[in-house]
Amino acid sequence: MRVRVSLLCLSFLILLSGILSAEEPAHIGSRRELFVDDWMIHSLKNARQELHHPVPQEVAITYDAPAEGNISYYVRILKDGDLYRMYYRGAHHDWSKGKVTHQVVCYAESDDAIHWRKPDLGLFEFNGSKKNNVIWTGTGAHNFSPFLDTNPKCKPDEKFKALGSGKGGLYAFASADGIHWRLLKDKPVITKGAFDSQNLAFWDEHRGRYVDFHRGFTNGVRAIMTCTSDDFVNWTTPEFIDIKNSPPQHLYTNATIAYPRAPHLFLAFPKRFVPSRKAAWHPDPKNNHPGVSDGVLMTSRDGMHWTRWDEAFLRPGQNRERWWQRNNHIAWGITTTPSPLPGHVPELSLYAIENYYVGPCRLRRFTLRQDGFVSINAPFTGGEMTTRLITFDGPQAKEGKGKPPVELELNLSTSAAGSVKCELLDEKGQPLPGFSLKESEEFYGDELDHVMTWKGKSDLSAFAGKPLRVRFVLKDADLYSLRFRNGE
Repeated sequence: MRVRVSLLCLSFLILLSGILSAEEPAHIGSRRELFVDDWMIHSLKNARQELHHPVPQEVAITYDAPAEGNISYYVRILKDGDLYRMYYRGAHHDWSKGKVTHQVVCYAESDDAIHWRKPDLGLFEFNGSKKNNVIWTGTGAHNFSPFLDTNPKCKPDEKFKALGSGKGGLYAFASADGIHWRLLKDKPVITKGAFDSQNLAFWDEHRGRYVDFHRGFTNGVRAIMTCTSDDFVNWTTPEFIDIKNSPPQHLYTNATIAYPRAPHLFLAFPKRFVPSRKAAWHPDPKNNHPGVSDGVLMTSRDGMHWTRWDEAFLRPGQNRERWWQRNNHIAWGITTTPSPLPGHVPELSLYAIENYYVGPCRLRRFTLRQDGFVSINAPFTGGEMTTRLITFDGPQAKEGKGKPPVELELNLSTSAAGSVKCELLDEKGQPLPGFSLKESEEFYGDELDHVMTWKGKSDLSAFAGKPLRVRFVLKDADLYSLRFRNGE
């Protein structure tokens, strides 16, 4: 009897083990996967996810024109063909009178996202002159937030769209050229929320819908709400996003984008606001109001469920002007800019506000490696990362060229003494013949798009559609992203 019970227990444990080990493979096609969350990670051994930080560069623009001022804010940067467009609130707080003197929407543009100009548009009169860069003065001027509509059904005269707050909620705007704007509806299209922030929306190509992210309050804390739409006018009921395993903190803005190199991933760069703290030093002590800020990084795969890095992505740093109240607002929009260093590939540029309220208010550019938000990092003693079970697409034939190989492309960096090797594992965790760690090249260097080889072989077409894992062995190295490219 005891033997029978033991055998039954053993059978149950074996069955349970099989159930627990069963894992449905995730199909990643040929898309790029970053390590900003743990979605791709099955296991880590002596390795970790490391958050990286943007590097400050030059001041991109100073908001010193008459229609601008010391509280120019809520910056939006987008690329339109070969032109970069910047939209922002032009506003000024008069400390002697204790009030805001004006709020308008201003515009600047650039050919390289580094050097910016403010065109004289002659559209709206300000202080008795139309010689200015103002593009809107009515409803929504407080936080006007445009985007370039990539919806294939978008009407030509609505190529640009925007949200801006007014009486009762958020209003919808449209423009054919990004300069001349009109209201799409004389009533707000989104009414549930608290809209004194940079509230934004854009066409989500991956999911085929418009998506909105705007401010709401929950238990007295500034938070983020979201809703969706098929036509930009009729929206679902907003809901609060879910941020797992993070403490409630004031998120003043959100600056959410679909990351261009991996558009299935949402990245957000909220300004984290600490209302109880004030700067240790201020040029005007009587106006040293509380409310220091930094920038954090969040990521989501559906727009509702988010992972937030609680350590700051953008610290105020040693610049005192970024410690004053409500600074370090990261602009909505990331650009790709050339590196000034010889032999370096283009890098990402982000932008953030400094010297807010005190003035002159400025926007500083920051740079970051492409895909360089978070890496799998291992020390010199070595570490490992094994991916979840995945499948990828086979080769896609090109007209007149046949089928290209499918190759594992990595964005990675090592020290001179460091290295990266990898192997392909089957569902049982066994190395695939010819693609084991022993046969892997030992990579050292720094590349955005390195193709891994195993004894000179790189074509993985034979494994397309078959569940597998990739096991990486790293030594003083960082792995930022991977994809199985098939001829792109």
